[in-house]
Amino acid sequence: MAIERGSQAGPVAGPLSGLLVADFSRILAGPYATMLLADLGADVIKVEGPKGDDTRSWMPPVRAGVSTYYLGINRGKRSIALDLRDETDVELARELARRADVFIENFKPGGLAKYGLDYESVRAGNPGLIYASISGFGTGPGRDVPGYDLMVQAVSGLMSLTGDPDGPPYRAGISVFDVMAGNHAVIGILAALRHRDATGRGQQVEINLLSSALSGLVNHSSAYAAGGVVPFRMGNAHPSVFPYEPLPTADDDLIVAAANDGQFRKLCEVLGVPELADDPRFARNADRTERREELRPLLVEQLSKRGANEWFDLLVEAGVPSGPINTIKGGFAMAERFGLDPIVEVGEGGRAMPTTRNPIRLSETPPAYRLPPPDLDEHGAELRAWLSVPVDDDV
Repeated sequence: MAIERGSQAGPVAGPLSGLLVADFSRILAGPYATMLLADLGADVIKVEGPKGDDTRSWMPPVRAGVSTYYLGINRGKRSIALDLRDETDVELARELARRADVFIENFKPGGLAKYGLDYESVRAGNPGLIYASISGFGTGPGRDVPGYDLMVQAVSGLMSLTGDPDGPPYRAGISVFDVMAGNHAVIGILAALRHRDATGRGQQVEINLLSSALSGLVNHSSAYAAGGVVPFRMGNAHPSVFPYEPLPTADDDLIVAAANDGQFRKLCEVLGVPELADDPRFARNADRTERREELRPLLVEQLSKRGANEWFDLLVEAGVPSGPINTIKGGFAMAERFGLDPIVEVGEGGRAMPTTRNPIRLSETPPAYRLPPPDLDEHGAELRAWLSVPVDDDV
């Protein structure tokens, strides 16, 4: 697979160039958010405790002895290790907060107050600061409940939707709500920066995993909130659309997603049964969904005549959404096939490392990959020296 080399300086200044981000977050949601900001040009200073971010030890897998989990969400940053039990280090942390444009943290709500690093304390010396807090369950009665993605998948209801109808509930294969909360944090930060541009005033941005989860459950959340319906596990089936699931072919299963009447008609034409599209039992999506058990064997009979990859090519050519069920390796291969260049290399010489491309494409100010994920306290000496110089003397 081709790997594109990232630029240490970037082809042009990123859209967030000149912004200083003090990253006091750990694990996934916060570091993912700050990596996206770094890709867009922000100067991100990753503040770690003496033992480093927890994900440094989340292994296997590893690359050159370093957790690939950590490597996947920390490019573009500079690292400084500060012990908040040490008053000298706390003073450096406060000075960093005073100079920052954005401060992001995911301590338990109120956990930074004893260090003078809570929003009210920091805002007093830096009224233009955007202070982003990520928690598990907000700042109310759930403030003391630790927030891990697996817990939120359970309590939000996602696990009740995942798995076979007669089987146990399952977690999603990734920490989906951590990633979602990280994206929501970025959106909130950018909105607050826009407000600061207009008014000169900073503000606090609050994100919690449970609210991100309920928002991200979209149609299932709406089914309950607007319709009073409690959704249930349906395996790979969709409650409101059919066909929209894996169907067996002559060899492997194939995802078929004919989500409207026009796509269903094209599907029937490719499968050689155009009459199904005119059958009053299946003419509309609501009909097909209600009679899915009648329709499914008719589609499977036709799909059994060819293999998944052959059907994939034929269906895509006809404009019918479909796809094979790949491994992660196959997913990267498909992205390469479609010209998406999914891997970029960050760093120079022995520090060069392949990493997953930022998914955002900007025509004028594209993401740039300036720094490899830092070693613990890799930039500590230079950052300590910088923070020790009075701000009026900074250049």
